[in-house]
Amino acid sequence: MQFRGVYTFSKALDDGDNMNTSVATNSPAFVANPLDPAADYGRASFDVRHSGVLNATYDLPFGSNRKSDSSPWMGRVFGNWQIGAIETLQSGLPFTPQLSYNPSNDGDTRNPVRPSINPGFTGAVIEGGPNQYFNPNAFIQPLPGTYGNVGRNTLQGPSLVQTDISAAKKFSLSERLNLQFRTEIFNLFNRTNFNTPNPVVYAAPTGRSSPTAGIITSTATSSRQVQFGLKLRW
Repeated sequence: MQFRGVYTFSKALDDGDNMNTSVATNSPAFVANPLDPAADYGRASFDVRHSGVLNATYDLPFGSNRKSDSSPWMGRVFGNWQIGAIETLQSGLPFTPQLSYNPSNDGDTRNPVRPSINPGFTGAVIEGGPNQYFNPNAFIQPLPGTYGNVGRNTLQGPSLVQTDISAAKKFSLSERLNLQFRTEIFNLFNRTNFNTPNPVVYAAPTGRSSPTAGIITSTATSSRQVQFGLKLRW
Protein backbone atom coordinates (compact mmCIF):
# COMPACT_ATOMS: atom_id res chain seq x y z
CA MET A 1 0.00 0.00 0.00
CA GLN A 2 1.22 3.47 -0.89
CA PHE A 3 -0.13 6.65 0.66
CA ARG A 4 0.68 10.29 -0.02
CA GLY A 5 -0.76 13.52 1.35
CA VAL A 6 -0.07 17.13 0.36
CA TYR A 7 -1.38 20.24 2.12
CA THR A 8 -0.77 23.86 1.14
CA PHE A 9 -1.57 26.92 3.21
CA SER A 10 -1.22 30.09 1.18
CA LYS A 11 -2.23 33.71 1.06
CA ALA A 12 -1.93 36.00 -1.95
CA LEU A 13 -2.52 39.75 -1.64
CA ASP A 14 -2.47 42.41 -4.35
CA ASP A 15 -4.28 45.53 -5.55
CA GLY A 16 -5.28 43.99 -8.88
CA ASP A 17 -4.42 41.08 -11.12
CA ASN A 18 -4.83 40.02 -14.71
CA MET A 19 -6.88 36.92 -13.92
CA ASN A 20 -10.02 38.81 -14.90
CA THR A 21 -10.93 40.69 -18.06
CA SER A 22 -14.28 42.14 -17.01
CA VAL A 23 -16.51 42.72 -13.99
CA ALA A 24 -18.50 39.56 -14.79
CA THR A 25 -16.06 37.28 -12.93
CA ASN A 26 -15.30 36.90 -9.23
CA SER A 27 -13.49 40.23 -9.01
CA PRO A 28 -13.35 43.42 -11.10
CA ALA A 29 -10.21 43.72 -13.21
CA PHE A 30 -10.07 47.48 -12.75
CA VAL A 31 -9.31 49.82 -9.87
CA ALA A 32 -12.46 51.31 -8.36
CA ASN A 33 -10.93 54.73 -7.66
CA PRO A 34 -7.89 55.60 -9.80
CA LEU A 35 -6.89 58.24 -7.26
CA ASP A 36 -6.83 55.70 -4.44
CA PRO A 37 -5.49 52.33 -5.72
CA ALA A 38 -4.60 51.28 -2.16
CA ALA A 39 -8.33 50.88 -1.48
CA ASP A 40 -8.24 47.83 -3.78
CA TYR A 41 -5.53 46.04 -1.80
CA GLY A 42 -6.82 42.68 -0.62
CA ARG A 43 -6.96 39.00 -1.45
CA ALA A 44 -5.91 38.12 -4.97
CA SER A 45 -8.58 36.64 -7.21
CA PHE A 46 -6.64 33.35 -7.30
CA ASP A 47 -6.06 33.17 -3.54
CA VAL A 48 -6.89 29.66 -2.28
CA ARG A 49 -6.21 29.61 1.45
CA HIS A 50 -6.32 25.85 2.06
CA SER A 51 -5.64 23.07 -0.44
CA GLY A 52 -5.12 19.40 0.31
CA VAL A 53 -4.81 16.26 -1.80
CA LEU A 54 -4.68 12.70 -0.43
CA ASN A 55 -4.01 9.72 -2.68
CA ALA A 56 -3.48 6.03 -2.02
CA THR A 57 -2.98 2.84 -3.99
CA TYR A 58 -3.42 -0.69 -2.68
CA ASP A 59 -2.48 -3.97 -4.33
CA LEU A 60 -5.02 -6.59 -3.26
CA PRO A 61 -3.27 -9.46 -1.43
CA PHE A 62 -4.48 -12.17 -3.84
CA GLY A 63 -3.03 -13.78 -6.91
CA SER A 64 0.03 -15.72 -7.90
CA ASN A 65 2.97 -15.71 -5.47
CA ARG A 66 0.77 -14.30 -2.68
CA LYS A 67 0.76 -16.11 0.64
CA SER A 68 -2.94 -15.41 1.18
CA ASP A 69 -4.01 -17.45 -1.86
CA SER A 70 -6.56 -20.07 -0.82
CA SER A 71 -7.28 -21.50 -4.27
CA PRO A 72 -6.21 -21.08 -7.90
CA TRP A 73 -9.56 -19.64 -9.00
CA MET A 74 -9.33 -16.88 -6.37
CA GLY A 75 -5.95 -15.96 -7.77
CA ARG A 76 -7.34 -15.71 -11.30
CA VAL A 77 -10.36 -13.62 -10.29
CA PHE A 78 -8.88 -11.41 -7.61
CA GLY A 79 -5.18 -11.49 -8.49
CA ASN A 80 -3.28 -8.49 -9.83
CA TRP A 81 -5.94 -5.94 -8.85
CA GLN A 82 -4.90 -2.47 -7.71
CA ILE A 83 -7.28 -0.03 -6.03
CA GLY A 84 -6.59 3.71 -6.06
CA ALA A 85 -8.26 6.79 -4.60
CA ILE A 86 -7.72 10.56 -4.70
CA GLU A 87 -9.38 12.98 -2.27
CA THR A 88 -9.24 16.69 -3.14
CA LEU A 89 -10.12 19.37 -0.56
CA GLN A 90 -9.96 23.06 -1.38
CA SER A 91 -11.29 26.25 0.17
CA GLY A 92 -13.27 28.64 -2.00
CA LEU A 93 -12.05 31.48 -4.15
CA PRO A 94 -12.67 35.04 -2.95
CA PHE A 95 -15.12 37.29 -4.75
CA THR A 96 -16.15 40.92 -4.67
CA PRO A 97 -19.68 42.33 -4.24
CA GLN A 98 -20.25 44.49 -7.29
CA LEU A 99 -22.45 47.08 -8.94
CA SER A 100 -23.40 47.04 -12.61
CA TYR A 101 -23.56 50.83 -12.72
CA ASN A 102 -21.14 53.54 -11.61
CA PRO A 103 -22.47 55.87 -8.89
CA SER A 104 -19.22 57.85 -8.76
CA ASN A 105 -19.91 59.45 -12.16
CA ASP A 106 -16.17 59.45 -12.92
CA GLY A 107 -16.77 58.36 -16.51
CA ASP A 108 -15.56 54.76 -16.08
CA THR A 109 -18.10 52.72 -18.03
CA ARG A 110 -16.59 49.43 -16.83
CA ASN A 111 -18.39 49.89 -13.48
CA PRO A 112 -15.64 48.88 -11.06
CA VAL A 113 -17.22 50.68 -8.08
CA ARG A 114 -18.26 48.45 -5.19
CA PRO A 115 -21.25 48.86 -2.83
CA SER A 116 -20.97 50.05 0.75
CA ILE A 117 -21.41 48.12 3.98
CA ASN A 118 -24.89 48.35 5.48
CA PRO A 119 -24.31 49.60 9.07
CA GLY A 120 -27.74 48.40 10.14
CA PHE A 121 -27.34 44.83 8.94
CA THR A 122 -27.06 42.01 11.48
CA GLY A 123 -26.63 38.30 10.92
CA ALA A 124 -24.55 36.16 8.61
CA VAL A 125 -23.51 37.61 5.27
CA ILE A 126 -22.74 34.19 3.78
CA GLU A 127 -25.83 31.98 3.79
CA GLY A 128 -24.37 29.19 1.66
CA GLY A 129 -27.35 28.08 -0.42
CA PRO A 130 -27.34 28.20 -4.23
CA ASN A 131 -30.49 30.32 -4.34
CA GLN A 132 -28.89 33.07 -2.24
CA TYR A 133 -25.29 32.35 -1.33
CA PHE A 134 -24.83 35.74 0.33
CA ASN A 135 -27.37 38.16 1.75
CA PRO A 136 -27.58 41.29 -0.44
CA ASN A 137 -29.10 43.22 2.48
CA ALA A 138 -25.60 43.38 3.97
CA PHE A 139 -24.78 46.08 1.42
CA ILE A 140 -26.18 49.47 0.44
CA GLN A 141 -25.74 51.69 -2.58
CA PRO A 142 -23.13 54.47 -2.41
CA LEU A 143 -24.42 58.02 -2.60
CA PRO A 144 -24.17 59.64 -6.04
CA GLY A 145 -20.67 60.97 -6.66
CA THR A 146 -19.02 58.62 -4.12
CA TYR A 147 -17.27 55.26 -4.03
CA GLY A 148 -18.40 52.28 -1.97
CA ASN A 149 -16.40 51.17 1.06
CA VAL A 150 -16.65 47.38 0.66
CA GLY A 151 -13.18 45.88 0.23
CA ARG A 152 -12.07 43.95 -2.80
CA ASN A 153 -12.48 40.15 -2.55
CA THR A 154 -13.88 40.31 0.97
CA LEU A 155 -16.29 37.37 0.52
CA GLN A 156 -15.35 33.73 0.00
CA GLY A 157 -16.99 31.36 -2.43
CA PRO A 158 -17.95 27.71 -1.95
CA SER A 159 -15.33 25.10 -1.11
CA LEU A 160 -14.53 22.09 -3.27
CA VAL A 161 -14.49 18.44 -2.16
CA GLN A 162 -14.12 15.56 -4.60
CA THR A 163 -13.37 11.85 -4.31
CA ASP A 164 -12.07 9.86 -7.28
CA ILE A 165 -11.42 6.11 -7.24
CA SER A 166 -10.03 3.56 -9.67
CA ALA A 167 -9.65 -0.21 -9.96
CA ALA A 168 -7.18 -1.80 -12.35
CA LYS A 169 -6.36 -5.44 -13.16
CA LYS A 170 -3.28 -6.60 -15.04
CA PHE A 171 -3.33 -9.55 -17.41
CA SER A 172 0.09 -10.93 -18.31
CA LEU A 173 0.20 -11.87 -22.01
CA SER A 174 3.90 -12.59 -22.25
CA GLU A 175 7.15 -11.82 -20.45
CA ARG A 176 7.17 -8.25 -21.78
CA LEU A 177 3.55 -7.71 -22.77
CA ASN A 178 0.57 -7.16 -20.46
CA LEU A 179 -2.94 -5.78 -20.71
CA GLN A 180 -4.47 -3.53 -18.07
CA PHE A 181 -8.22 -3.09 -17.55
CA ARG A 182 -9.23 0.05 -15.67
CA THR A 183 -12.42 1.35 -14.12
CA GLU A 184 -12.40 4.98 -12.96
CA ILE A 185 -15.10 6.91 -11.11
CA PHE A 186 -14.76 10.66 -10.80
CA ASN A 187 -16.72 12.51 -8.11
CA LEU A 188 -17.69 9.21 -6.51
CA PHE A 189 -20.23 10.68 -4.07
CA ASN A 190 -21.72 12.96 -6.75
CA ARG A 191 -21.09 16.05 -4.61
CA THR A 192 -22.23 19.36 -6.05
CA ASN A 193 -19.27 21.74 -6.04
CA PHE A 194 -20.74 25.17 -6.69
CA ASN A 195 -19.08 27.96 -8.61
CA THR A 196 -18.91 31.50 -7.25
CA PRO A 197 -22.30 33.24 -7.11
CA ASN A 198 -23.52 36.20 -9.12
CA PRO A 199 -21.66 39.07 -7.37
CA VAL A 200 -23.80 41.96 -8.68
CA VAL A 201 -25.74 43.32 -5.69
CA TYR A 202 -27.31 46.36 -7.37
CA ALA A 203 -27.97 46.53 -11.10
CA ALA A 204 -29.33 50.08 -11.15
CA PRO A 205 -29.61 53.09 -8.77
CA THR A 206 -33.18 52.20 -7.87
CA GLY A 207 -32.76 51.33 -4.19
CA ARG A 208 -33.60 47.66 -4.71
CA SER A 209 -31.06 44.88 -4.84
CA SER A 210 -30.82 42.74 -7.94
CA PRO A 211 -33.14 39.69 -7.84
CA THR A 212 -30.23 37.52 -9.02
CA ALA A 213 -27.73 38.71 -6.38
CA GLY A 214 -26.00 35.74 -4.76
CA ILE A 215 -27.56 33.14 -7.06
CA ILE A 216 -25.31 30.29 -8.21
CA THR A 217 -26.04 29.04 -11.72
CA SER A 218 -23.09 26.73 -12.43
CA THR A 219 -20.82 24.15 -10.83
CA ALA A 220 -17.04 23.99 -10.58
CA THR A 221 -16.89 20.23 -11.28
CA SER A 222 -18.99 17.76 -13.22
CA SER A 223 -21.38 15.24 -11.76
CA ARG A 224 -20.30 11.63 -11.18
CA GLN A 225 -18.48 10.25 -14.22
CA VAL A 226 -17.64 6.57 -14.81
CA GLN A 227 -15.26 5.36 -17.49
CA PHE A 228 -13.64 2.09 -18.52
CA GLY A 229 -10.43 1.57 -20.41
CA LEU A 230 -7.89 -0.92 -21.70
CA LYS A 231 -4.16 -0.23 -21.77
CA LEU A 232 -1.62 -2.36 -23.58
CA ARG A 233 1.80 -2.14 -21.92
CA TRP A 234 5.14 -3.41 -23.14
